Amino acid sequence: MTRSQKMQLAAVMTAASLLYLVHSLLRFRNFEAKGYDLGIFDQAVRQYALFSAPIVPIKGEDFHLLGDHFHPIIAALAPLYWLWDDPRMLNIAMTALLVSTAIPVYLVVRGWFGHRSGLLSAAALLLYWPFQAIINWDFHEIAFGVPIIAWVIWAIERHRPWLAVGLSAILLLVREDLGVTLIAIALVLALRRWWLPALTTAALGGLGYWFATEVVIPHFSPAGEFGYWEFTALGASAGAAVAFMLTQPWNAAVVLVDHPLKVGLWLLHFLPLWLLPFASPYVIIGAPILLSRLFNDRLNVWAPVYQYDAILAPVFLLAALDVLRRIAARTAPRTAGRLAVALPSTVLAVSLIGTLFFPQVFPFQRTLTAGNWEMTERAQAHERAVAVIPDGVCIEAADTAVPHLVDRTRVGLNGTTDAERLSWLIIDDRVEELGGSDPLTPREAFDRAEQLGFEPVIADDQGLWVFTRELDDDVDTTRCAEYLAR
Repeated sequence: MTRSQKMQLAAVMTAASLLYLVHSLLRFRNFEAKGYDLGIFDQAVRQYALFSAPIVPIKGEDFHLLGDHFHPIIAALAPLYWLWDDPRMLNIAMTALLVSTAIPVYLVVRGWFGHRSGLLSAAALLLYWPFQAIINWDFHEIAFGVPIIAWVIWAIERHRPWLAVGLSAILLLVREDLGVTLIAIALVLALRRWWLPALTTAALGGLGYWFATEVVIPHFSPAGEFGYWEFTALGASAGAAVAFMLTQPWNAAVVLVDHPLKVGLWLLHFLPLWLLPFASPYVIIGAPILLSRLFNDRLNVWAPVYQYDAILAPVFLLAALDVLRRIAARTAPRTAGRLAVALPSTVLAVSLIGTLFFPQVFPFQRTLTAGNWEMTERAQAHERAVAVIPDGVCIEAADTAVPHLVDRTRVGLNGTTDAERLSWLIIDDRVEELGGSDPLTPREAFDRAEQLGFEPVIADDQGLWVFTRELDDDVDTTRCAEYLAR
């Protein structure tokens, strides 16, 4: 790379970083960030920074987060909290992780087609809807996997299979289901006839998945088991699902397109890439993640508005360009080179048009059009509600208030924590459910507040209610303050 090329790539990455940070920090200021997931990960990383177990009251009383998902890699963020112990530090960290993905993508495409295609591909990736979606989600552990999986493809393209194995192994620390992704990576390595690296990667993937779902998560889970089997359209268990897919593949395929959201997800991923990823072996790497979502029972994981798609974006973009690379090698290199400029340009055009006109899928629209630059009356009401809460108390709060309390209280969602030490509540009566794995309705939360003897301090300020109560003298409240100062 020449100095000029480095400066151009740095400029693209800097512009994306600024856009990501402005959008995420405005979300936080406007009380759009939520306990699920920013508050959850803040509590976990905050406890790691205190050299304590990741106990997360937002998930439940004494809930150990490794009993939910296996993501020990988030402990790597703990030192950041020694610099600034604020949930917005996670926004900064995720921005750095996502933007860094531009480097391996640029290097791979530059090796295939040159600087211009590489730079356009990096820019297209950083503005693409999956990256907008995850930034709009505030934080998620999958952000660690996004650059790693791009570097895996870079290592494969550089004919460094053992480096690809080592990078793949890091994915096991990101999330338990990425063990299956390692098996997919092993298939790609096998297609290159790197038999021992392929076998090693597959073994690591299978062992890692088993260790996470059969040992670690059940050990820390309150239920004593891994609780995320949500594929009942395929069968009541993993074995039944495999049997169904092997014996009735046509019926399994129907499940992948049996809802408009599923069809929309297919189109959003592959139409801007001209359907080319399907002709590349690299599509195999993304297949387990995408298919596991489409086979899932939960409708919300089919929607293109969550964090799930970010790790697929570099895989499918590089898969599409890999097909053009193969065309260039075999038939018309000049034509393929022009197409390698046109394809990321198409992705960029889709992103720009989508950002202007379709904020449901391209949420940066609100930031770029100044739609979220001023605080609403409801955000100001949140600010007033949070301001009356003392430090070091045990509180249950509305999902949108939680991120603003995690750094100075032991906070959970309504109905998720032990009522004995609770002295404050914030209830939002403008939502249908108040969040959590077993959410209360506002009416249920109000009834609970009355039963526990809470009295209102703020009543119906833009739908927000703040309650407090005096605790008996024999109630030990030291645990509330000690949670943040172990």
